Amino acid sequence: MDLPERYNVGADLLERNLSHRSAKVAIHSAAGDLTYGNLFKLANGAARRLLDLGVRREERVLLVGYDSPGWVASFLGAVRIGAVPVPVNPLLQRSEDYTHYIEDSLARVVVVDANTEEKLKPATGRLATMRADQLEPDSDVPSAPTRRDDMAFWLYSSGSTGKPKAVVHLQHDIPYTCVTYATQVLGIRESDTTFSTTGLFHAYGFGNNLTFPYWVGASTVLHAGRHTPQTVLDTIEKQEPTLFFSAPTLYNAILNFDGAKSRNLSSIRHCVAAAEALPAEVWRRWKDAFGLTILDGVGSTEMLHIYCSNRLDDLRPGSSGKPVPGYELKILDEDGKPVKQGEAGDLYVKGDSALALYWAQHERSKRSILGDWFFTGDRYRVDPDGFYWYEGRSDDMIKVSGLWVSPIEIESALLEHPAVAESAVVGIGVEGFTKIKAFVIARPSAVPGDALTTELQEHCKSRLQRFQYPHMIEFVPELPKTVTGKIQRYKLREKEVAPA
Repeated sequence: MDLPERYNVGADLLERNLSHRSAKVAIHSAAGDLTYGNLFKLANGAARRLLDLGVRREERVLLVGYDSPGWVASFLGAVRIGAVPVPVNPLLQRSEDYTHYIEDSLARVVVVDANTEEKLKPATGRLATMRADQLEPDSDVPSAPTRRDDMAFWLYSSGSTGKPKAVVHLQHDIPYTCVTYATQVLGIRESDTTFSTTGLFHAYGFGNNLTFPYWVGASTVLHAGRHTPQTVLDTIEKQEPTLFFSAPTLYNAILNFDGAKSRNLSSIRHCVAAAEALPAEVWRRWKDAFGLTILDGVGSTEMLHIYCSNRLDDLRPGSSGKPVPGYELKILDEDGKPVKQGEAGDLYVKGDSALALYWAQHERSKRSILGDWFFTGDRYRVDPDGFYWYEGRSDDMIKVSGLWVSPIEIESALLEHPAVAESAVVGIGVEGFTKIKAFVIARPSAVPGDALTTELQEHCKSRLQRFQYPHMIEFVPELPKTVTGKIQRYKLREKEVAPA
């Protein structure tokens, strides 16, 4: 990219659309439509309010709100004045969760809305707060003369283990994702309307529904609150997005939703999946139901968005596709040496949207950032055609009798059985040996019990290696997941070792 030394991404994402798209709708939401011109004024209003509250360059602004025009304006307004917005999950219930974010980020101001203000009060104390849904438009507030390598914003990791960690991103990271994945894989254009079920506080949703569309002057659909199959289908029919982004779990839930196949999804030209591996069976069922191809890929908070993806003209259901132009991948063994083709190993990625560091996590930063390469913590293998196949997290892999077993492969096999709605597989200790256990949500028509357990075990044996089957199966009503739909296998492992 040929970015100038002085560069402010918050200003760029809006000002690039003012000269010839000022009257175009930037955001569709329950509050009404908002044009690029009015969004620019609202962002300036947020910038002015933050300045009035004493926020200065590089000071952190914690952003805790549902997806809305005010959220967008607060984020871009903060970057505009050189402050550092720090979006976090607005769906958390405990005030102590937000206390961690406030203390870790040293936030100067907390931005809230009508949905989050009350529950944040115990955590904010005397800290200044700003309501994202009560902003007043303002005239032009000069953008801070930030540099392309200055700190721009933080995103917290999903926190699958331990407390969430702050991932520090720079001003140039957003444009890099826009000219790589958004342009060269997604092919986003001005005429598109995006709709993402993953919220703006998450790296995946942030690109889908903010940075990518604003880069080309497209429109977005923002939905406040949790998504269900019903709300997703209703929104698609009403707003007619052309690009739809979701997580595999929600794709599967929509397919299992009564009447889903009769709904009108004809406006959509591309579907995208990320946040966890998309089973080939879900890909096939979606294609059969709606005639739409899901482009599955892998990304991370640390790399800001997707760096390996399938393409419409080059895909393999069940795989994560091939490296996105602008990124390099390598798979290494435990000794740091390249694995043989077809063997699984640890995935490393190289690309200029990578995090600068983990805030106040020096040792973790050193372990994860190795020169130009980032250690993803994912295990992958690559086939002879260059497609990358997810084998689970490094700490999710199961070693049984000296052999590595991928929980993803077993879960995918279980999903192919008509009695299984969802599944999660972990390794547990039994009398000193590792055994494979599957947690299964059965379909309403199925009858959980010993007979079905045996049937599912034989089903897995017939599709996988003989040792790749669940030694035990527990039928459960639900699985623990993050807000973006990732299955939290570590909670299932903890459940097995919890004291009686």
